[in-house]
Amino acid sequence: MDFVHIPVLLNESIKALDIKPDGKYLDATMGGAGHSEQIAKLLTTGRLFSVDKDPDAIAAGSKRLKKYSCVTIIESDFSQVHNHKDKYDITDLDGILMDLGVSSHQLDTPERGFSYHNDAFLDMRMSKSGVSAYDLINNLEKDEISRILFEYAEESFAGKIARNIVEYRKKKAIETTGELVEIIKNSLPEKVKRKEKHPARKTFQALRIAVNDEMGVLERGLDSLFSLLKPQGRLAVISFHSIEDRIVKRKMAYWAKPCVCPPSFPICVCDKEKTAKLISRKPIVAGDDELSQNSRSRSAKLRVCEKI
Repeated sequence: MDFVHIPVLLNESIKALDIKPDGKYLDATMGGAGHSEQIAKLLTTGRLFSVDKDPDAIAAGSKRLKKYSCVTIIESDFSQVHNHKDKYDITDLDGILMDLGVSSHQLDTPERGFSYHNDAFLDMRMSKSGVSAYDLINNLEKDEISRILFEYAEESFAGKIARNIVEYRKKKAIETTGELVEIIKNSLPEKVKRKEKHPARKTFQALRIAVNDEMGVLERGLDSLFSLLKPQGRLAVISFHSIEDRIVKRKMAYWAKPCVCPPSFPICVCDKEKTAKLISRKPIVAGDDELSQNSRSRSAKLRVCEKI
């Protein structure tokens, strides 16, 4: 299957980056390379570094972007880009884009195990390496499974689902997405199942986040990537659920504050300096045209800041 991914908030994110033809840019989450290609088209003597940890994305991106001599493709987690900065001169960047959404390719390729619509091995690893959803579901304690489901997806029936998972695996290992979906369905009241878009949606989201340590990677990656920007360089981040958006919002607000002392302090003693200004105080969201063409853009939020 081809690596297909419709870039979300494409025009808005490119505008936010304020592309300079001779600038240096980083697409920290290349995916299907839609954003990367649009940036590359606007460069003359500039450079673009396109990064992804998914081998499928690297293969597809290399094919799509091969006609652009300004592009360097790097297989890496975005939180580890700093390890490549000396080799590729990834410093003093004019702009960085992060699209945090799981790609259409990952969701629509059954064997990747991200989707609750197809029966496949419980995988969910973006990098195709490391601990899988199978490992978590079959080895974690009940309380830890419950914590993951509630913390990463606000699943109201996290405890019941976790108990039923542990009971089921006493008989046999839970190997497939289909098996897990049935366990989840049997854990929810009928009225809840009727209201939900899909009863397994929240559980699958939470597991994907846990498998890929998405929140930890995001926390580390934001600081690491921000340090690679030059003054007046911009960071644009597209998030798709409230947990991600809160992390991005909080981090950018912290950079934009000149002081973090408690309000009760008569004078500042923290010695913190303001390192960024907010370009968008409120998140930028998809317009009606994009919403009608791509339903996955409905939950997308774009936040932008500029390094001082």
